[in-house]
Amino acid sequence: MGAVFRLGRIKGLALCALPVVGLLGSAVFAPLPFSVAQPGLTANVLGKYHGQPVVTIGGAPVRHTSGQLRMTTIVATGPDQDVFLGDVLDGWFRTDRAVMPHDSVYPGGGNTRQIEQHNAREMKQSQDSATSAALGYLGKSAKDVQVKLRLADVGGPSAGLLFALGIVDKVAGDGGGGDLTGGRVIAGTGTITSGGKVGAVGGVALKTQAARRDGATVFLVPKDECSEARAELPKGLRLVSVTSLKGAVEALRNLKKGAAVPGC
Repeated sequence: MGAVFRLGRIKGLALCALPVVGLLGSAVFAPLPFSVAQPGLTANVLGKYHGQPVVTIGGAPVRHTSGQLRMTTIVATGPDQDVFLGDVLDGWFRTDRAVMPHDSVYPGGGNTRQIEQHNAREMKQSQDSATSAALGYLGKSAKDVQVKLRLADVGGPSAGLLFALGIVDKVAGDGGGGDLTGGRVIAGTGTITSGGKVGAVGGVALKTQAARRDGATVFLVPKDECSEARAELPKGLRLVSVTSLKGAVEALRNLKKGAAVPGC
């Protein structure tokens, strides 16, 4: 009886396994509801991008700046691009990739064209908010000072903080005749409101990798995302926690002086 039981059990397991094998086989070849992201480009807002100045200011004296303020990005598989099991497994085992639910990357849905239009609108709003925040911090009026921001082929709101810092550095520097950067390569990310409040963004751990790859030694990160930024922090990159434009400027000033700055 014992032998018959074991054989029957083995046969049953084999039969029950057939649908599982079938499901696994389907999963290998079927698209999955994920997107895979990786570190993207960075751009120095104090310099040029695609041959055009990122920040152009009229109606006020403009300083010559040294150092860099680099905004950071991630690159994700497009809304129309299929992601398969192999892509997901590869992303899970690499520190320079992140696997995210498709709906968290593209919460509004839509095709590639619609997503590009949405991201362009968010970028425009971010630029307007950054200009308002910077001019408010500087105590200047948009009627007298004209700011134009250009960053072709880049969308979304997460460059707001760096745009605002770029405007401040070009107009006032550190307030004492020097640069906010202190000659360093400073990178960062963060949305910004017209009142200067810095907000959280996505993909911070990947953005720190992009920043270090492109020479940054300091990374400005929204305070609420410190833990994510620490998760895969590249060697040689110092995190500075920020909650506002004013706080970010003060942190950069203190960094130049060797004074304490809010870390993560």
